[in-house]
Amino acid sequence: MSSFSVRFFAPQQPLLPSTASSFKPKTWVMAAPTTAPATSVDVDGGRLEPRVEEREGYFVLKEKFRDGINPQEKIKIEKDPLKLFMEAGIDELAKMSFEDLDKAKATKDDIDVRLKWLGLFHRRKHQYGRFMMRLKLPNGVTTSAQTRYLASVIRKYGKEGCADVTTRQNWQIRGVVLPDVPEILKGLDEVGLTSLQSGMDNVRNPVGNPLAGIDPEEIVDTRPYTNLLSQFITANSRGNPAFANLPRKWNVCVVGSHDLYEHPHINDLAYMPATKNGRFGFNLLVGGFFSAKRCDEAIPLDAWVSADDVIPLCKAVLEAYRDLGYRGNRQKTRMMWLIDELGIEVFRSEVAKRMPQKELERASDEDLVQKQWERRDYLGVHPQKQEGFSYIGIHIPVGRVQADDMDELARLADTYGSGEFRLTVEQNIIIPNVENSKLEALLNEPLLKDRFSPQPSILMKGLVACTGNQFCGQAIIETKARALKVTEEVERLVSVSRPVRMHWTGCPNTCGQVQVADIGFMGCMARDENGKPCEGADIFLGGRIGSDSHLGELYKKGVPCKNLVPVVADILVEHFGAVPRQREEGED
Repeated sequence: MSSFSVRFFAPQQPLLPSTASSFKPKTWVMAAPTTAPATSVDVDGGRLEPRVEEREGYFVLKEKFRDGINPQEKIKIEKDPLKLFMEAGIDELAKMSFEDLDKAKATKDDIDVRLKWLGLFHRRKHQYGRFMMRLKLPNGVTTSAQTRYLASVIRKYGKEGCADVTTRQNWQIRGVVLPDVPEILKGLDEVGLTSLQSGMDNVRNPVGNPLAGIDPEEIVDTRPYTNLLSQFITANSRGNPAFANLPRKWNVCVVGSHDLYEHPHINDLAYMPATKNGRFGFNLLVGGFFSAKRCDEAIPLDAWVSADDVIPLCKAVLEAYRDLGYRGNRQKTRMMWLIDELGIEVFRSEVAKRMPQKELERASDEDLVQKQWERRDYLGVHPQKQEGFSYIGIHIPVGRVQADDMDELARLADTYGSGEFRLTVEQNIIIPNVENSKLEALLNEPLLKDRFSPQPSILMKGLVACTGNQFCGQAIIETKARALKVTEEVERLVSVSRPVRMHWTGCPNTCGQVQVADIGFMGCMARDENGKPCEGADIFLGGRIGSDSHLGELYKKGVPCKNLVPVVADILVEHFGAVPRQREEGED
């Protein structure tokens, strides 16, 4: 198997004080504790034997560890999913009829499971024979040319085709049919995109500061780090079998601002900028995740790495997880379960021994993220660090766009900016590098007046929604259209004076991340006033993002969707200082 290595160079201007002697760490405080909780776990030496081995270039679960494994692990053993890309298996699949593919277990597993390693998700329940394709888009940076290409792909699928901005700062396109996939993959490569290793047991899109490089207040430009992480994980889009057989999915982010736009507390690995003895680098958080059965915030690894060791550290953590992670019940295979089992110190030692120098430095107390920081709103017009330029954040209602929208956005980026977009984890888009002299004309463009406003209403701006059961077979309720409708109706009942983030997710898998929202709605089956089953939602309250992050808690179970508007209005009045509009009008 060919090796893949990369040399990482730290940014030349990390926006630190010019000399180590001028740096005063007492003016900065931690956004998360630097010391991990004390844990003492007795671990049998045999438990630390790697459970996978390399065979003919691919990593395979050893025979001795195959008892009690889950069905997905068995599918990986039967055929490594990455072979569909690296050995051109997708070309053969694309030539077969879907009926024939469905007849044999091997090819049915290909279309329903293995193709997820190529970023292709079969929508068997609601769009039989069609796929959602998830892209890799490190740091959420994309170009007008890439956007036009994606628009050209979905346009041919008519009403079946659309695109979404996701909560991991990337694009998903819908309606794709299998015969088109080989040509689509070629087209993606030509515009510098890939969908490789973006689903199932792989590393998801590396998230960074959406304002990287243009933010006057940024700590460090995250784009070099997220780009190299993505290149490393996919071996420059050639396919990287070393990290394609993880026990479950794995999320990574690099924090670049005090605002923590990257949501580090819900990532499996988060790089938190910190200096140590005059060197720039990162403290590390590990283990954050959401699932149907458990949600946990990331905890400190009590480790610091220099900028040069961002990739080696990622490699070491992934190898520890790959080698030692549990592969039984899928609800217990995320990395935090392994950390729980081993204890943080044993897990840390397993990471350390996989580092090039076989050791890890302890965490620094010179974290650069200011805790007392009011999170800034990136929607609207804001000055860049580059004199004479601004960026404009525009609201994409629940992240959904059509082909014509994408073409028009590309035109705006070319006409008024530098042909670039930034996608955000709140499903919005930022157009950077707009000359100030062009701002007025841009703001008067019909698209920004009619559909994608830079100044949405206070409740709309914090609205996030997963795919819902329009396309997703696991979703219990429809989310995107309902989220918009409920929010519109609530806004007619109450007046809100401060931002309230409302997230919707169609099922307990919580792709809509309801636990980090001020108010979260998780799809469920409920019962109406007559006791009949109906679509409903469990309501969560109190999620926080930023330096005082914590997860929300269940507030009310099984509220029928048709009753949500008055319930939400009451919550806003009781917990968020909203005022009923009737009283507001009477007082006026």
